Amino acid sequence: MALPTGYPVTAGNVATQNRPEDLALWELRDLIYNTCGMYFSEQRRFFLESRLRRRMSALGLRSYTEYLQYVKDPRQWREELQFLLDEVTVNETSFFRSLPQFDALKRIFLPEIAHRKGRIGFRRLKIWSAGCSSGEEPYSIAIIVHELASTILAGWQIEILATDISRPALEKAQKAVYTSYSFRNSPPEFVERYFQKLDGDCYQLSPYIAQMVQFKYMNLMDDMAMLFMKGYDIIFCRNVLIYFDLPAKKRVIQHFYNALLDEGYLFVGPSESLFGVNDQFKIIQYPGGFAYKKSRGDG
Repeated sequence: MALPTGYPVTAGNVATQNRPEDLALWELRDLIYNTCGMYFSEQRRFFLESRLRRRMSALGLRSYTEYLQYVKDPRQWREELQFLLDEVTVNETSFFRSLPQFDALKRIFLPEIAHRKGRIGFRRLKIWSAGCSSGEEPYSIAIIVHELASTILAGWQIEILATDISRPALEKAQKAVYTSYSFRNSPPEFVERYFQKLDGDCYQLSPYIAQMVQFKYMNLMDDMAMLFMKGYDIIFCRNVLIYFDLPAKKRVIQHFYNALLDEGYLFVGPSESLFGVNDQFKIIQYPGGFAYKKSRGDG
């Protein structure tokens, strides 16, 4: 693995001034873009600077120029690049965030898949939570699947994969311990049924739900890794595309399209859309939202 090259890529507006600090800031911005597709426009400059300064403070560095030189140093660039990505990754999530999507998953999409695949005796379900953050999303999916495990999914082989680019987020997810803030969108009965109260404001997810999810580090812009993602019935990638510019969105969505089986479904965030990004999917509406379907014979 080599240090990402080609920066600055001028993914957006170039710096209006040629001060060394401005140039170093935008070069750091474009290094992030080249690595994982996250693009920070001028409107998000304050956020980017605040996260960079937090990392620089930890290293005792005072300027973006110094930090850029540190990141590019062959002796530690690999490790530091991961620290940088961890800083700029936004891990805002909760259990059953955008509840209509999970209601539709339980009442519409999983029954449709179970009926269609069950007719040919192929009882295997693969779901991918891409950009899973600290695990609330894939565990919510696992709870929904478990709710159907004694009925329409009885005897099925279930695989739920959750991936993210933030290693600290993945470590938190694997511990499966959360505070009440993570349940702000959750039906109370699910909290009572699937979590054990610990000391303070902490709750432990039931082990049999936690064991349903496999966590893995993955960069959605890693074309080689994405080639191996195949055979999925459902992909969740919610509130991730908002951090990508159009070329990066097109690249990632094409990966998802290739990873899905015919008749597979893609869920994005309620405020996200594939309009102008990819026209190979069919929009499927349901009460409170919509999903994207890879129709048989597309592509």
